[in-house]
Amino acid sequence: MGTFRRVCVYCGSSNQTVARYGAAATALGRTLATRGIGVVYGGGSVGLMNAVAQGALDAGGEVIGVIPEKLQELELGRADLTELHIVKGMHARKQRMADLSDAFIALPGGYGTLEELFEATTWTQLAYHRKPVGLLNLDGFYDHLVAFLRRAVEDGFIKPIHADLIAVSADADDLLAQLASAQIPELHRWIDNP
Repeated sequence: MGTFRRVCVYCGSSNQTVARYGAAATALGRTLATRGIGVVYGGGSVGLMNAVAQGALDAGGEVIGVIPEKLQELELGRADLTELHIVKGMHARKQRMADLSDAFIALPGGYGTLEELFEATTWTQLAYHRKPVGLLNLDGFYDHLVAFLRRAVEDGFIKPIHADLIAVSADADDLLAQLASAQIPELHRWIDNP
C-alpha cells in the first residue's frame, strides 16, 4: 500500500470517556501530522474527535472535518480546521470521508464508530475501494470485538481470505506500518469460490 496522504479517523464523540483515551487520540493526531499525513474526521468539537483534531493541528498538520448539517446546527463543528465540509446527512458524510482518505483507523467509540468501521471494511472487502482499515486497540478496548471476528471466521460468516482485513494493534506506529503493507484481496479471487 505504501504511504498515505490522508487517514480517516473514526472515534467517539462523548466527553464522558476515560482520560487515557483522549490522550491517546491526541497522540494519534500528532503522530499523523508529524509524518505529513492529513487527518480526515467527523468535524466535531467534542470527545475523541476533538482530541485527534487538536493533536494534529498543534503539530501543524492538515485536518479536514466532515459534518452533517444537523450536527453543525447544534454548533458541534470546529471552525479552526484546514477544511470543514458540511454535508446533507450521515451517508454523505461517510462517502466524503472515504473519498478524501487513503486508509481508515478506528479508535474507541460507540455505535457510530462501529458502524463506520464496518462500512469501510465492507467497502474494502467488496472492492468499492482498496483502502486498508485498522483498529487502534487502546487498553484492550476492542479485544472482545477481535475475538468475535475470529469466531465469525471460524463459523464461516467471514471468509478466511478476509480474516485479516482489519489490522489490529495497540501501538499507532505499528498499526500504520500494518496499514502501509496491507495486502487487500482481489474481488475475483473469492467471490466465486466459497
